[in-house]
Amino acid sequence: NGNAGFQQVLERLESDPVCQRLSLKSFLILPFQRITRLKLLLQNILKRTRPGSEEEVQATQAYDALETLIKDCNENVQRMKSTEELIYLSQKIEFECKIFPLISQSRRLVKCGELTALDFNTLSPKWKVTTRPIYLHLFNDCLLLSRPKE
Repeated sequence: NGNAGFQQVLERLESDPVCQRLSLKSFLILPFQRITRLKLLLQNILKRTRPGSEEEVQATQAYDALETLIKDCNENVQRMKSTEELIYLSQKIEFECKIFPLISQSRRLVKCGELTALDFNTLSPKWKVTTRPIYLHLFNDCLLLSRPKE
C-alpha cells in the first residue's frame, strides 16, 4: 500500500486478460487449493484400487506424503499469521522503555481482549468506584496488560 509504483503495476497486471482479472491474492492461494484437491483425488484413487495391489501401495505412499506436505503448509501459514499479529500489535503498543521485544520466532498470541479495571477510592467517606479499560494479551510465554493512551 505504501509503494504507489508497485500498486500501479499490480493493477495493470491484474486487469490484463491473461490473468483473467484475478487478483494477486488468488494466485498466491491457488497452490494451496491445488494441494487439497490432490488429496481428494488420491482418496478417490485409493477407494478404487484393489486392496493389496502395487497401485494401492503407491497411492498410499503418495497420500501420506501429501498429508505431510499439507500439514507443513498449514503450520507455516499459522506461524506467518502469528508473526503478522505480533507485528500489528507491536505497532499499536508503545512501551515506556524498550526492554521487552514483542516479536519473537517462538512467541505467539494465544488470546487477547478488553477488560474493565475497577478502582476503589477508599479516601472518601463513601467508597467511590471508577472504571477504566485495560487490555489483556496472553502469549504462549507471558502475559501483557496494556491500557489505552490517555
